[in-house]
Amino acid sequence: MEGIGVLMTCPMYKYLEQELETRFHLFKLWEQPSDKAEFLKASALKIKAIVGNTKIGADAQLIDAFPNLEIVASYSVGLDKIDLIKCEEKGIRVTNTPDVLTDDVADLAIGLILGVLRKISASDGYVRNGKWKHGDFQLGTKFSGKSVGIIGLGRIGSAVGKRAEAFNCSISYHSRSQKPLTTYKYFPNVLDLANNCEILVVACALTDETRHIINREVIEALGPKGILINIGRGAHVDEVELVSALLEGRLGGAGLDVYENEPEIPEELFRLDNVVLLPHVGSDTVETSIAMADLVIANLEAHFSNKPLLTPVS
Repeated sequence: MEGIGVLMTCPMYKYLEQELETRFHLFKLWEQPSDKAEFLKASALKIKAIVGNTKIGADAQLIDAFPNLEIVASYSVGLDKIDLIKCEEKGIRVTNTPDVLTDDVADLAIGLILGVLRKISASDGYVRNGKWKHGDFQLGTKFSGKSVGIIGLGRIGSAVGKRAEAFNCSISYHSRSQKPLTTYKYFPNVLDLANNCEILVVACALTDETRHIINREVIEALGPKGILINIGRGAHVDEVELVSALLEGRLGGAGLDVYENEPEIPEELFRLDNVVLLPHVGSDTVETSIAMADLVIANLEAHFSNKPLLTPVS
């Protein structure tokens, strides 16, 4: 398969890059001239696969640039950076990396909840800055026994619920349809879910319907003691409304791993002790990064060997 052209859209995990170079003819989009015309003229017919992620996937323009493109493999579970309609029109196969990152993202959601409620980041800074010598740190809030609402009860949402159960939390959820194999309480709309939980976790896929699913109304329903946790995508949350609510005390706190315009983050959030900010690291562990890379490689090899894909996207 060394002669098969594979385009990598941006720097990802080094192991993935090395494995792709070993097995295929790898092109790195970020290393090409700013004027892509020469690159496309020389390489357009050679590239049969694109490897993207949640930063740069495969939009319609990129897909159309390669007439021999056969497959787009996403080094992520999210598909919002891939033009799935264009892929379907052109008969291009799509894969992603579900399951292997579920535990890491769910673990991180619980970490964000504890970080916000128990003020872990703020208290760490309190010790590091020598303030402990001058008095005790402010009280945090208990997590055990809280009511947790989850938007999106897929693999990750279910894993978050399972972990929250261990803290004796009551679990409820909202999704496109009610799930038959769960005892969690179902709410047909997000507003009712927010009105009936103390911690709201966003764990759904980003679609036109879920963009800004966390708006002013939902934030108001969650209220001044409510906590918002976002491990989905930044565009799930109306960031302007979120910042306003936090600054005005209309929301109790937030734990965020994703943002609307990454890596740009509203600077107003930097000074808030009731907010924990992470740099989109939900699945970023060594173990999971290797497993995701191996799955990307396995899907590409399966496709070019005329074998069934491991994780096809319908």
